[in-house]
Amino acid sequence: MTKTQANPARALLIDDDPFELATLSASLRLHSCDVVGEASSVALAEKLFQSLKPDVVLIDLQFSGEEAIGLLHGFRKLNPQIGIVIVTASPDLRLFGLQEKDIPCGSQIILKRSVSDLSIFSLALSESIEAAREKSDAKWISAPSPIIRSSFTSVLNELTDIQIETLRLVAKGLSNSEIARVRFVSEKSVEQIISRIAQHLSIPSDRNRNLRVILAGEYYKWLGAPRH
Repeated sequence: MTKTQANPARALLIDDDPFELATLSASLRLHSCDVVGEASSVALAEKLFQSLKPDVVLIDLQFSGEEAIGLLHGFRKLNPQIGIVIVTASPDLRLFGLQEKDIPCGSQIILKRSVSDLSIFSLALSESIEAAREKSDAKWISAPSPIIRSSFTSVLNELTDIQIETLRLVAKGLSNSEIARVRFVSEKSVEQIISRIAQHLSIPSDRNRNLRVILAGEYYKWLGAPRH
């Protein structure tokens, strides 16, 4: 029996969806993971981290990516060897306003849709601790099945960083003139970028449909929002 098996990593789970948090926690415990705490808010996560001193943190980005990454960097300052596992429904971190260089070193990133076996979480929890010690690059972990990240990223890969950021701002409700001010470009340039995004996403021109609403829907779809 290995040391990891005899003494599983003490994990703190963070997810702002209470139902998902409870479900994942129960499932991991059934797989012999030592879940020592659960937090559904930043304030509670910080409090539990200080009091429980976990070996590893598993966090679901959900729709607060930048805040979540800021929280993880704060944990790393307190404990440079803390293992980090990031779970996300989005195959492209740029949709959160993030680049992979923004992710703490050694982080193990799991795409929800690629997971068919919870043993992937157990593996990520243990590997994240060693990766933190070695200061390895953050990396995506895929389940051992044909459902891999590339099947979800083909369309997004065609979009440039500028196009992704413009899509984010459109989804936030900013007008073309507001986006132009934020990005220090002309309003005409913003119009052209939005047009190219629509072409890449194969959205047909239709005067009876609001393009900005459709683009916002596409953005939230790729973030993993439920669609009705």
